[in-house]
Amino acid sequence: MLTKERVIQVLKEAGVLQEGHFLLTSGRHSNKYLQCAKIFRNTKYSEELCADLAEQFQGDDVQLVVGPALGAVQMAYEVSRHLGCENFFTEREDGVMVLRRGFSIQPGQRVLVVEDVVTTGGSVREVIDIVKAAGGLVVGVGVVVDRTGGKIDFGVPVKSVISMDVQSWEAGDCPVCKEGKQPLVKPGSRKQPQ
Repeated sequence: MLTKERVIQVLKEAGVLQEGHFLLTSGRHSNKYLQCAKIFRNTKYSEELCADLAEQFQGDDVQLVVGPALGAVQMAYEVSRHLGCENFFTEREDGVMVLRRGFSIQPGQRVLVVEDVVTTGGSVREVIDIVKAAGGLVVGVGVVVDRTGGKIDFGVPVKSVISMDVQSWEAGDCPVCKEGKQPLVKPGSRKQPQ
């Protein structure tokens, strides 16, 4: 397992950890943002972090790794490579998370759901629902960065490369908004509801 110090070093070196005023995918505001997609632009980062995560699930007889597009497409591949199993991804179609491209989950198949960063866990819950609806068994959820400090509960084991308690606020409670000195930036990948 990687030390917390090493993980922070990798996140900083990769340009993942950012500071400012951010609108998160969940609609909440934060003064820190983790652009985990930057991990996957260089295999020296993704291989090290995903190998650590895969090692945590080594004894769980994982048969398939599934992650939501877009953030966990490369991650699902890299984690599955270390576990020696198949992988694929879910994606949105008309705003709903679905399986496409001929991907299917078999009844009883042992599935690891992965995500690069978790704040509220909305996308992960959608993937879990897809796996369960197909009759698959969710053996756990693996994330690179757990922004909840270990408080997230999916009803299955959750393991992360690093768990950080990164504050976020509802828009009306955001101290950065109240300060009024930094513009709100939306760095995420999912379109915000209007």
